[in-house]
Amino acid sequence: MLDVYRKIKSLRLDLGMSQGELAKKTGYNDRSSIAKIEAGKVDLTQSKIVAFAKALNTTPGYLMGWKPAGESSPAPIPPGFEPLPKMVKRPLIGDIACGEPITAEQNVQDMVDVPEGISCDFCLRCHGDSMIDTGIHDNDVVYIKIQPTVDDGEIAAVRIGDEATLKRVYYDGSTITLVPANSAYRPHSYSGPELEDIQIEGKAVGYTHWF
Repeated sequence: MLDVYRKIKSLRLDLGMSQGELAKKTGYNDRSSIAKIEAGKVDLTQSKIVAFAKALNTTPGYLMGWKPAGESSPAPIPPGFEPLPKMVKRPLIGDIACGEPITAEQNVQDMVDVPEGISCDFCLRCHGDSMIDTGIHDNDVVYIKIQPTVDDGEIAAVRIGDEATLKRVYYDGSTITLVPANSAYRPHSYSGPELEDIQIEGKAVGYTHWF
């Protein structure tokens, strides 16, 4: 504990604070109490160590020798939760003009946060409940990696004319079938000239679900 008292005195002197001023900040009646504490003649309770740390612009951990000055403990993480990963900004795409690149400036509604470790080129906000069986709900933000094809059964952002939709993609020869993940909706198949209006913009690689 002697080290605590030395640190209190050292910090007080560094701040140009008198013993009387420190006494007022920490709830003591006069400077003599501070003099006794700095001399190691008075034991400090945990609450008093917190009070001295606040008055001296430091942390209880520093006074007790647990960590450097100014370093505070991170807030505890509640059970069942994980700390947020480092995030990066990616464009959130709105209405898509036919014939334009999906990430054209006029299509970008906003910039949203995406975990840095996910290979994502742009995001789409999901509307409706056609993909709820995959965990994607209305208003969720889906992360898309740009690529012209996806494997059979993968979820993709597909442009149909001037709109974008999120569906599982299945191939059958010259036919593409877009399948929702909700039994309340029917799949749609496209073939022949209809394929001219179909373009796979990218693969869904993750999403943010808003509770």
